[in-house]
Amino acid sequence: MFESLFDIDEGASQAELRAVVERCERLKSAAAAAQARATALWAAKRAAAEEAAGVPVRRRGKGLASEVALARRDAPVKGGQHLGFAKALVHEMPHTWAALECGALSEWRATLIVRESACLSVEDRRRLDEELCADVSTLEGWGNKRVEAEAKKIAARLDVAAVVERADKAAAQARVSCRPAPNGMVYFTVLLPLAQGIGMYAALKHHADTTFDGRSRGQVMTDTAFERITGRSAGTAVPVALNLVMADTTLAGDDDCPGWLDGYGPVPAGFCRALTGDAVADKGARATLRRLYRHPRSGQLVAMESRARIFPKGLATLIDRRDQTCRTPYCDAPIRHHDHATPDRAGGKTSAENGLGECAACNYAKEAPGWQVSAGTQDGSHTARWVTPTGAVHYSIAPTLPGPPVRRRISDTEGRLSIDLITFDKPDAA
Repeated sequence: MFESLFDIDEGASQAELRAVVERCERLKSAAAAAQARATALWAAKRAAAEEAAGVPVRRRGKGLASEVALARRDAPVKGGQHLGFAKALVHEMPHTWAALECGALSEWRATLIVRESACLSVEDRRRLDEELCADVSTLEGWGNKRVEAEAKKIAARLDVAAVVERADKAAAQARVSCRPAPNGMVYFTVLLPLAQGIGMYAALKHHADTTFDGRSRGQVMTDTAFERITGRSAGTAVPVALNLVMADTTLAGDDDCPGWLDGYGPVPAGFCRALTGDAVADKGARATLRRLYRHPRSGQLVAMESRARIFPKGLATLIDRRDQTCRTPYCDAPIRHHDHATPDRAGGKTSAENGLGECAACNYAKEAPGWQVSAGTQDGSHTARWVTPTGAVHYSIAPTLPGPPVRRRISDTEGRLSIDLITFDKPDAA
């Protein structure tokens, strides 16, 4: 059946191919509606089962969001959003759900409507749902911004106090984030109140408007932001602590294998050498080396030279370098907790083999009833296994360290491949 749905006729006309694209788009929307309905029903059955089992109210539903995310092969942090979206859509917004099911709305546009109505009471949310989506023909031709704007407009009319209260609460969610961008760049994002954000942008823009030195406006604005935040010129080596993992052969220029920059990901060999060279040449920065050892066949981290006197600190650093990000499948969040796969209370050892680097949310989620997590090493590969309360099994294998491809046959003297961890610290940070 599925084969016939998605078979593409190579001899089809352009009009027929356009019809296939339209049909697939409707199928995606219908699938999202069915997925939401199944998720909401799953949540209801879990709640009923936990109530019957006498689970305390405050513990009911814990871990379900992570299960939903794993089932969708998505990051666990998205699980709560998927779960909340499904419950609101199915139980409180039947017209929006119907518009999604028939293809009048995409999943993202339905998400925008649910999000903008989140601050309303159930009664007002249902009014918004009916007013906006009861007649699906009115949605024809609307883009994402139009859908979002119309939902906001109705929400503000129904309960202006709730909208204002949500805006006030949003200030407490101010944060700074950093994520990779193409070509050795990063997106550095600051989420802050409207007036402050506009003020910062206006100040940077004014400085760019009055600077004429051959740099583009964007370069002037970003350089100025860096200088005002760090207090250093944008042209000097970075003095704050960085963790850059690269092969010693890459550092010496014998190969061009990418390195790994903590919090960013793979970086080109030339960038690694330039960054380390700039730090060594700058008297205001200090470069230190720590040797890491990778397994000759799997390429994963197996040992690390450490000067730390307290073993748990050195072990935590080894886990950070080995796992790089949260080890829960599909989660890319930074490591915040160093956890026992097999809990200490169940006899789990405090060791690299039983240790996992996890974000806080994933660590707490697996403590819910029914979760089973184990870890082990075979032939140098560190593998963790998750079993959810519904019996789904997921695996996570630690990434390999940067460096040349590992060899299948090597001598005993070549069994330990030296990897250099280069950290840049302020001079007084020793």
